[in-house]
Amino acid sequence: MREKPKGLTSFNAAVKTPAFIVSLIIAVIFLAFGVFLDDFGTYVDNTFDWVVEKLGWSFILGGSVFLILAIYLMISPLGEIKLGDDDEKPAYSTPAWFAMLFSAGMGIGLLFWGVSEPINHYMWPPSGEAETAGAVHKALQYSFFHWGLHPWAVYAIVAAALAYFSYRKNLPMLLSSTLEPILGRDGINGGWGNTINIIGVISTLFGISTSLGLGVMQIGGGFETLFGIPNDTGLWLIIIAVVTGLAILSTTSGIDKGIKWLSQTNLGVAGLLLLFVLILGPTLFILEALTHSTGTYIQNIFQMSFGIDAAGEGTEGWYDAWTIFYWAWWISWAPFVGAFIARVSRGRTIRSFTIGVLLVPTAVSIVWFSVFGGSALFLEHFQNSSIWEAVSVDEAQGFFALLDTFPLSNVLIVVAMISLTVFFITSSDSGTYVIGMLTSKGNVNPPLGLRVIWGLIEGGFAAVLLLAGGLGALQTAAVVGGFPFMLIMFLMVGCLIWALHKELRDGSLPQERARIYAALEDLREEKKIRKGIIQEQNPDKKE
Repeated sequence: MREKPKGLTSFNAAVKTPAFIVSLIIAVIFLAFGVFLDDFGTYVDNTFDWVVEKLGWSFILGGSVFLILAIYLMISPLGEIKLGDDDEKPAYSTPAWFAMLFSAGMGIGLLFWGVSEPINHYMWPPSGEAETAGAVHKALQYSFFHWGLHPWAVYAIVAAALAYFSYRKNLPMLLSSTLEPILGRDGINGGWGNTINIIGVISTLFGISTSLGLGVMQIGGGFETLFGIPNDTGLWLIIIAVVTGLAILSTTSGIDKGIKWLSQTNLGVAGLLLLFVLILGPTLFILEALTHSTGTYIQNIFQMSFGIDAAGEGTEGWYDAWTIFYWAWWISWAPFVGAFIARVSRGRTIRSFTIGVLLVPTAVSIVWFSVFGGSALFLEHFQNSSIWEAVSVDEAQGFFALLDTFPLSNVLIVVAMISLTVFFITSSDSGTYVIGMLTSKGNVNPPLGLRVIWGLIEGGFAAVLLLAGGLGALQTAAVVGGFPFMLIMFLMVGCLIWALHKELRDGSLPQERARIYAALEDLREEKKIRKGIIQEQNPDKKE
């Protein structure tokens, strides 16, 4: 018998929910401030400074705690549990699953920062001298750190909690469902439940707007490189309008067609671009840098995980601008990426799920930064190229400045712009699904009209933030959106661990059930043997 869909399937019913109404009001107020408040950019800068100064330590600590807990889920007996029924098979093949979670989780960011971040660290390292051999190694080491295990652990925690309570406990796919042990089933759609889902919506809007804004800036950088069109706000607004329209068009085809097909195709395109640069670039240096920096990343991960430079030993402002921003960005993205990963992960065990989410994307990120960032560092350190000049003017130009040093550079830049555009579409499309779920009481296929509304608002958020201050405003949005959701994440992971251990105590985990069934079977066999022995000793005795 087919399972009855959870949540609201009617658009008219969805737009009357408190989660939709309050989220929409907050979003419209923010857009209005961005458009009509003259000092909006100043308020944005001041907010960023206050949050990183007063609350930055909490992001560093939170990110490390989430990584430790994700590893615990992976290696403990709790990893045996299925995100669904015990006999369920994964809803998507592993290649399709990985392509979708990766495209939603990091696609645009890797293209934007793949060159610009290592070059920035080379010229402005967290400690030590800039423009040295040590700075080259440290540049890749910290790029691996920022895009490796920590962000994917944040995503894994949220996704595992959502998938467990939705597919295992048969609750709607809402952030409030993950707190069912605290709120109770009736409280999921009550006052506190709606508040949690609204925070998730706003956090998602800020987080995804940051990513979309980066994509717009970089697509604009491609137009400037190819055609000399100024990469300014006028061009950004045009790009936002066009690509948001394409994203809304994509969302009409659903996950199984639109997002799945685009994600798989785009991952293949990005892979070919990576191979081209690896083969024609400084291959030996890339492989050596990959090996060395992976080693230093693993060796120093504990120290980096808790490093915040409280005494001012390192470079002033570095942790605020980089690690704290990144951790806040990943956490603000967690409702969106976590919910989307949960949406496509039904049927996997927690162990296989966590391995896939935690280790595979980390390995890809390491290779990506080694190839593109390593190539840029080689040119900058050994050949005195002009990549830093491009990055210092506009971070969005870093990737194209590298591609411009290769044969067929214009073709490569066009391919990169197409890949960026598709990542923009899949990120926006995935975001509309997630916000639609949160505002339709957990319907995993929210009404089309709901997705269209949120798709337009996502584009509006990205436009307002870009007009308010470009990259700085985007960073502020990530930080502000991340903190309240981080508090929810601590409650979420506590409820998940408690519920899983309860299954362990009750003997309801697949592993424990198998042991119980085996023990019962042994008892039956023992009873048969005893019965046979008794009959042999008393052949005339009847039962």
